[in-house]
Amino acid sequence: MPRRRIGFWYRLAVGVCKPPLLLLFARDWRGMEHIPDEGGFIAVVNHNSYLDPFSYGHFQYSTGRVPRFMVKAELFRTPFVGRVLRGAGQIPVHRGTARAADAVRDAVAAVDSGECVVVYPEGTRTLDPDQWPMTGKTGVARMALSTRAPVIPVAQWGANEALPPHTGRRRVWLLPRKTLRVLAGPPVDLSAYLDREPTPEVLRAATDTIMDAVTELLAELRQQPVPARRRAANPQTWTRTSASRPPTGPPGTRTPQDPQARNEETQ
Repeated sequence: MPRRRIGFWYRLAVGVCKPPLLLLFARDWRGMEHIPDEGGFIAVVNHNSYLDPFSYGHFQYSTGRVPRFMVKAELFRTPFVGRVLRGAGQIPVHRGTARAADAVRDAVAAVDSGECVVVYPEGTRTLDPDQWPMTGKTGVARMALSTRAPVIPVAQWGANEALPPHTGRRRVWLLPRKTLRVLAGPPVDLSAYLDREPTPEVLRAATDTIMDAVTELLAELRQQPVPARRRAANPQTWTRTSASRPPTGPPGTRTPQDPQARNEETQ
């Protein structure tokens, strides 16, 4: 299947963003061989800085595959940025509205047509105090099970050192020079869920399996052990990661006491 051609607006975005990334940051890129050469796929990435899309976009663009990001709809309403996003074919996410499901539908159509869709399944920058990935929203599992496309887990670290999340400031700390680290892994094995009814329980289990893969890659980047629990966007909600689950039962299964978050799919 041919790769997507990029037009004027995508070239403009690359021309504006790539030079300062090359100038200001060092790079530690690993796992580029796991990015498929052709065909649709879903890249699932952790999110801990406003700079994350630039860091991962640079990584994937350098593999020859053009990424399409799922972006909050508010950014499409800004005069210049919105025009670039629309022209570059990015996918708006209308969080908390009647149009929220449109993003999953549009993403599935893009993957089915052979494109790459980049998903930040946490729905926002992590609220975890140690900046580990939070519980993912189940829209990513619905996309994966619907398309049966490869799901490539990706961990990134370093952008958060230049622009930390939730500090109340949007000042970029460039010195000492930061390294943008990106590690892509092999496709997540979701075979246990592919031929099952996509019930909320199945979608949650598949999503947790995907998030486990991302978390394990981030642990490798950070050279730290995988945390035993994963925080949800609701600060009172935690789930167990693969590091603390018993070996029985399907991967990603939550314990009965773990509450389900609302609006899991697309926020």
